[in-house]
Amino acid sequence: MRFACVQYEIVWEDKAANHATIERMLDQAQPRIEPGAFVLIPELGDTGFSMNLDRIADDRSLTWAIDLARRRRIFVQHGFARRTAAATPPGRNCAVIVSPTGAVLADYEKIHPFSYGHEAEHYSGGDHLCLARCGEASVCPLICYDLRFPEIWRLAALAEPGAEIFTIGASWPSTRQHHWRALCTARAIEQQAYVVAVNRCGRDPHVTYSGGSIIVSPRGEVVAEAGDSPAVLQADADLAAVRSWRAEFPALRDVHREFLGHTRIQQPPRSARPSPAT
Repeated sequence: MRFACVQYEIVWEDKAANHATIERMLDQAQPRIEPGAFVLIPELGDTGFSMNLDRIADDRSLTWAIDLARRRRIFVQHGFARRTAAATPPGRNCAVIVSPTGAVLADYEKIHPFSYGHEAEHYSGGDHLCLARCGEASVCPLICYDLRFPEIWRLAALAEPGAEIFTIGASWPSTRQHHWRALCTARAIEQQAYVVAVNRCGRDPHVTYSGGSIIVSPRGEVVAEAGDSPAVLQADADLAAVRSWRAEFPALRDVHREFLGHTRIQQPPRSARPSPAT
């Protein structure tokens, strides 16, 4: 399956401008983005890492993502803000995966708001993980600061069926860029899974970002990596390589599950899950 990370400088709190940038970059991507590909957009990808819920939390983000997926016949993971009266604070930092038919396959709310950056004062954490069936792949979407918490990655990898590909959208600042690369590689090695990670580049009113979007194999090999400029980073994920490596080197079988906790995992419908033969 082909994955494409769209790395760009987000225009602050301007959804129309950011949607236009993403579509232009997809149009110009080489090689061409074909139907069935999985396109990954950064955290809060059409507004930037804003806390201004009154300005950025509306239905335009999801509507656009569904339309984009349908028109181009691709999977889209898009990050945006949502407001919910059931939470205090009322914001939720979301990542949805939309299918080529426009169906929402996963609706993940960031479990770990970034307290150091005051996100937790505006956004409440989610309470469950999601797995989506994208073609033949079991995909787990995550968001930025979640990268620092390996326990949730492990839970998703050990689910039945477990995640084979982790897709993470981020607004990860330049000051800790070396952590970004090291942790993406570590999470891939630990879970024996692909990590497909997109980070934004450029500046917002507060922080500088260095991009560095990266795709890492289940063995910890860097398959593709972007620099600090806008780019559409592409690579194919080999599911047979995930499964053969897990069978050859069965580290996940030796995990003490009793130490991991019991975070709920929202699974795809049974009809969308692989048969035992796969």
